[in-house]
Amino acid sequence: MMWVLRAEGGSAVFWKETEDTMGKADLRLQTAVCAMPAGDADRLIGAADPEAALVYIYLLRRGDRGEGLMASELGLGRARLSRALSRLRELGLLSSGPRRPADEPPEYDAEYLVRRSDEDPAFRGVLAEAESVLGRTLGAADTKTLFGIYDYVGLPTDVMLLLLHYCAEECRRRYGPGRVPTMRQIEREAYVWSDREIMTFELAEGYIRERERMRDAAESLRRAFGIHDRELTPTERKYIDSWLALGFPQESLELAYDRTVTNIGQLRWSYMNKIVQSWHEKGLHSPQEIEKGDAPPGRRPPKPQNGQKQEKATGEELERVRRLYDKMKNG
Repeated sequence: MMWVLRAEGGSAVFWKETEDTMGKADLRLQTAVCAMPAGDADRLIGAADPEAALVYIYLLRRGDRGEGLMASELGLGRARLSRALSRLRELGLLSSGPRRPADEPPEYDAEYLVRRSDEDPAFRGVLAEAESVLGRTLGAADTKTLFGIYDYVGLPTDVMLLLLHYCAEECRRRYGPGRVPTMRQIEREAYVWSDREIMTFELAEGYIRERERMRDAAESLRRAFGIHDRELTPTERKYIDSWLALGFPQESLELAYDRTVTNIGQLRWSYMNKIVQSWHEKGLHSPQEIEKGDAPPGRRPPKPQNGQKQEKATGEELERVRRLYDKMKNG
């Protein structure tokens, strides 16, 4: 994402306080550094948001050098930087230009990683848990990747711990006991969580439960579709996940499968997808809605009874009740 500062009339000047001027009664800053619009300065002061102001000054002074480098130089994780950028946009101080490929995390040198591992107990705990989950001591490259998730992607510590165990369990489920994920696989999943703004333990738990529900539903549909001798392909799984995300229960998707095979003699995913999408566009999701609103040719919903016949039946019933009442009254 390229961020562009929006200038407006008037300007204010930042000054750099030097060692000679610190502590003196005259609080004017002495060395001119850069200028900013006075209106922007007023908005930043009114917002009382230090991190947003810091990011503004960075962009003003150094320009857009990529969010990865910005987060590293300002000491902000990706989540905090993203929040500050969003705040600047809310204030009308920032607009976004054309999207560009995602930035790579900054290059952390070995000395910096060693120092952060010594000084940051939270990262030390994440590193120890990663080595326990993966069953090995992390080398320099993997440690850099893990620190990038912690520092640049900005996932909180408890979310990172859950991420590690989730990735390990998914790897065992897909490839068998004893298999563990690579750090790159963990990093890719971390970006998925970040993009979905999964930044609390509760949100991470909810996401994992939803993924498990989708997986169980996909497995049940695989069997319902007569696929017994193999796993679903990634494309097939993508179709099913998209249908489930639209709110279709398994029974409705089985109806779509039945209609597909009836019409063309085989399961063709693209054909079935057209059926499901047409139902979604009509607002038909449950089996009852589909049967009522999109019954196949030759099988229409039963027509209501003729109004005159209903009226006649109601009159006869009323007369029968009246006769019964008269008989009881007369004794």
